[in-house]
Amino acid sequence: MGKDEVKTLDPLAVLIDGDNAQPMVITNLLHEVASLGEVVVKRIYGDFSNQKNSAWRKVIHNLAIRPIHQYSFTKGKNATDISLIIDAMDLLYSGHIKGFCLVTSDSDFTGLATRLRESGMKVYGFGEEKTPVSFRRACNKFILTEYLREKVSEADSDSDQETESEETKEPPPPEGALRMDLPPPVVKMPLQLFQMAAEKTAREDGWASLAQFGGYINQIQPDFDSRKYGYKKLSDLVKAEKSIFKMEYRKAGGGAQIYIQLLVNGQAR
Repeated sequence: MGKDEVKTLDPLAVLIDGDNAQPMVITNLLHEVASLGEVVVKRIYGDFSNQKNSAWRKVIHNLAIRPIHQYSFTKGKNATDISLIIDAMDLLYSGHIKGFCLVTSDSDFTGLATRLRESGMKVYGFGEEKTPVSFRRACNKFILTEYLREKVSEADSDSDQETESEETKEPPPPEGALRMDLPPPVVKMPLQLFQMAAEKTAREDGWASLAQFGGYINQIQPDFDSRKYGYKKLSDLVKAEKSIFKMEYRKAGGGAQIYIQLLVNGQAR
């Protein structure tokens, strides 16, 4: 690629289950999606005549998301899911979409994610911790939305109360929700996962490129996220956890790549 050439990003469709997702994560979610490709479709599905979905109105307007209103004609029947799935298949066969971002914690979309991947699509799932493992593993990558909640300052909160009506204000995060302005909880490192990935990607000298190591982890556990362990990226985790990894930079092309070696009791395997 020439110095002045710009890499073409894959066109992505962001489809939001408005009856299931949370409004306060969408701004940061779209920033996350921007690192995966170019968003050319943004749609949200739900019964917006329902008072519980009123918080979406401001988000839809500010982020230029196209609302697909779907009345809940029959109790217990999810017309929203059906509408989203139909649109996803229409977009698939249109031929101009290369990947889908499904924003939901509902396992009912497992079949859709599987079908899209069978057709060669990249599928990125975004959902809460409660999301069943079936949907998580059906995606190429699954990202927990708890890490995408917006920080709301006290001043912003007071300002919102003055300028917004009770109907349009977004609800506060539920009690116990992860706050990004607080230190992350201490979580035990997944050493067995790291060991498996290192064994599968290491060369004869025992070293593995971080790109291959991370790629293997993502294949076998799509919901792995370095932020769960207090690090923004996998490379940050590797650099900091010196008792688990040995790291070095190696020249590759015009730059350098990170190579890692897994340690056992502080020693190379």
